[in-house]
Amino acid sequence: MPVTVEQLVPSHTDALRALLAKDPVHNLYLLGLLEEFGIAAPAREAAFSFHGRFDSGVLTAAIFVGGEGGLVVPSASDASATGVIADALATSLKLRATVGDKSAVDALVRSLCEGKPRLSRTQRLFSVSADDLGPFTNPTLRLAREEDVPRLVPLAQGYVREILERDPLTEDPAHYEARILQRVRQRRTYVLEENGALVFKVDIGCRSQFGAELEGMYTPPDRRRAGHATLCLGQISRHLLSSLPRLALRIDERDESMARIARKVGYHAGRTQRLVLVD
Repeated sequence: MPVTVEQLVPSHTDALRALLAKDPVHNLYLLGLLEEFGIAAPAREAAFSFHGRFDSGVLTAAIFVGGEGGLVVPSASDASATGVIADALATSLKLRATVGDKSAVDALVRSLCEGKPRLSRTQRLFSVSADDLGPFTNPTLRLAREEDVPRLVPLAQGYVREILERDPLTEDPAHYEARILQRVRQRRTYVLEENGALVFKVDIGCRSQFGAELEGMYTPPDRRRAGHATLCLGQISRHLLSSLPRLALRIDERDESMARIARKVGYHAGRTQRLVLVD
């Protein structure tokens, strides 16, 4: 059978899960999406899809496409296989953002990005298991509540400004605040409060039986160097690893201070990642 590229349907679910589970650390984001939303979006919900490369009927690579190219995430597969999928979708897909293994993202950008991306960041994926954790904890870290949202918005805004070099409150304030509230209601955001102010936040970006990926970890500049990030990262890691096998965290390769914190807590560096924003 020839190599083919197909949009994945529910009958492909087991094959996709098996492909992703071969490298669960580097596929945690896709495993979480698959477990939470399934392999295809119901007609009444926002559009997303998975597309796969098959070689003699065997699934060898896949990409997630959300929001008609608003977010494209490749599996941790051979870059040439990812490139085959990208080439097949080049006439119908406009890439706006992508994140994943650097070689796979590079393949997507070559086929799907017209011109120079607005932003390109090299990252490192760090991961940890329960056996690796150090003694760092802060039991006052807690789930965010709805009444925290007005104080939480500036922290979320600060994170996006630093990492993505844009201001989400200027671009789309209503929808951005709504997404923050939705994460809070889904019990995905944890915060540290000190003297009536929120001084740290972190989000659970995705979660599945294979583990979870943390994102949005942020301490306001005037509250840094007080140990909040170290203790809170240790706390949430210990909490989540009581029921999950592993956690992952992407850190910008320019951010050596955050990398030191992750290593101190017990995280180990994995493969190089790339984040690309086109518009």
